[in-house]
Amino acid sequence: MSNYNSQKFNLPSFPWIMKQTWSENLFMHYPVKKEHLQKLIPKPLQLDTYDNRAWVSIVPYFIQNMRGHGMPAIPGTKEFAGFNLRTYVRANEKPGVYFFHLGASNWFATKVAKTFFQLPYFYEDIRMDKKKEIVHFQAPGKLVCAYKGASKPYHPSRGSLDEWLVERYCLYTTNQKGKLFQGNILHPSWVLYDAEAEFYENTLLSRYNITPESDRPILHFAHKREVAIWPLVSPNQ
Repeated sequence: MSNYNSQKFNLPSFPWIMKQTWSENLFMHYPVKKEHLQKLIPKPLQLDTYDNRAWVSIVPYFIQNMRGHGMPAIPGTKEFAGFNLRTYVRANEKPGVYFFHLGASNWFATKVAKTFFQLPYFYEDIRMDKKKEIVHFQAPGKLVCAYKGASKPYHPSRGSLDEWLVERYCLYTTNQKGKLFQGNILHPSWVLYDAEAEFYENTLLSRYNITPESDRPILHFAHKREVAIWPLVSPNQ
């Protein structure tokens, strides 16, 4: 089991409000100088680092079966593609992620995320399909790629960079007044594959003035995970 499982505890006393399934996940991890990234995150947050190095990740994925607590799947949200650009942060010593950008091909889902989770979610023209184990992802103008798992499945080693990058169970965001909130999530620990990918277009980092130290990302692939999501709370709760 992951040593980041401690993040799964200390959840709010009230129940989760939404579940959804993430599948065909590609994790693209880029090292970035921490001095550069610190300037791009809200002041209440501290940049999280691994061996004194900061990271950003781009994650395309497929979303299925979005539903509220005690409810069936929400009509019109059965399946849709999405992606995000994120970095790694802490607040009150609790590790999590901070999103610069999230895109989804479902208008209703983006409205829910913006309204209830204060996230920078955008409705976008995204297409995603899988042929002979190869996932084809198209978000024109931002990210166009093809990828697949390319190894036997494995659990990230305890304390490894792989584990540090993927085992995150908290997101942080701010409202228009700059107040900090955290959103807790819960899912089984990731089972990863090394990934192979071809990139035909990738402008996300430059759009946010992020300059990676290497243009060759660490790549992980992961299959399906059902995710429970809690409403936003103050980090002090």
